[in-house]
Amino acid sequence: MTRRIAIVRHGRAGAPEQEHRARAIIEREGGEPLGEDDAYDAEAILVLGGDGTILRAAELVRGHPVAILGVNFGHVGFLAEAEPDSLDHSVTRLVRGDYATEERMTIEIGVCTPDGEEYTGWALNEAALIKIDRARMIELAFGVDGHAVSSFGCDGLVLATPTGSTAYAFSGGGPIVWPTVEALLAVPIAAHALFARPLVASPSSELTVHLSTLSSSDAEAFCDGRRTIPTPAGSVVTVRRSPEPVLLARLEDTPFSGRLVAKFNLPVEGWRGTPPVLGHLEV
Repeated sequence: MTRRIAIVRHGRAGAPEQEHRARAIIEREGGEPLGEDDAYDAEAILVLGGDGTILRAAELVRGHPVAILGVNFGHVGFLAEAEPDSLDHSVTRLVRGDYATEERMTIEIGVCTPDGEEYTGWALNEAALIKIDRARMIELAFGVDGHAVSSFGCDGLVLATPTGSTAYAFSGGGPIVWPTVEALLAVPIAAHALFARPLVASPSSELTVHLSTLSSSDAEAFCDGRRTIPTPAGSVVTVRRSPEPVLLARLEDTPFSGRLVAKFNLPVEGWRGTPPVLGHLEV
C-alpha cells in the first residue's frame, strides 16, 4: 500500500528546493507526497524546519495519531530527529515505516473570563500567561488540585509540559525534565515575591491560576506561541493533561541526555563514564 507523507516546511530561503528534493525521495520509494493542507489525511508527517515548524505540524494533525519526523532546517531544532545531511536516509525510512514513535504529553487550557466567556486551547510545549502592559505587572494566585499554593505579582507564568521544559520554561529558569517523566511545570516569570519558584506537579494534577481583579494589566495566554487566548484581569485559568499526545518519529535510540549535549553544545569535560556497579554490601 502506498504511504502518504505530508510535507510541512519552513518559509525561509531554500525551502521550495528542500521540499522538491523530499518529494522526489518519497516518490522514488513508492510513497505519495502531500502538501500540508492534506496533512490530516497523511500516514506520517515530514517536517522540514525547526521546532516552530514542528509545532505547526502538530497543530495541523491535532487529534489524529500520526507520527511527525522533523529534519532540522531551523536553529536549535530540539524536537527534530535528523539534520539536513541525512535527508535522503531519513525520508527513505519514513516512507518505509522504519521508525519508532515517541509519545509526547500535551496539555489542555481553559480560561473563564469575568464576563462568563469561556475559551479552550491546547499546547505541546506550554501555555504562557503573559501581561499585556509592558510597564505593569499582573497579580495572580496559583493553586494545585484546588488548593492554594502562592500568590505574587509577576510578568507572567509559564505552565509547561516536559517537552516544553527545554523551551520558554527553560529560559525562565525552570528545570529540564526528561520526556519520559510525566509532569506539569509552573515557572513564574520575573516574580516579585520571596516564594515564587518553579514547581513540578503530578501529571494527574490540575493547575489553577486566578488573575486578580486588582491586576494593573490584563494578560494573554499564548499556547506554544501560536494560539492566543484573551485573559483579562479577574479570569481563571486551568491547565490539565490532555488525553491526546503528539507522536514524534524516532530513527535512532539516542538517549535524551545525548540530545541535550548535542543540541545545546554542553561541555562534558571531566566525565569518565559510568562507574562499575557495586556489589551487595552487607551491613
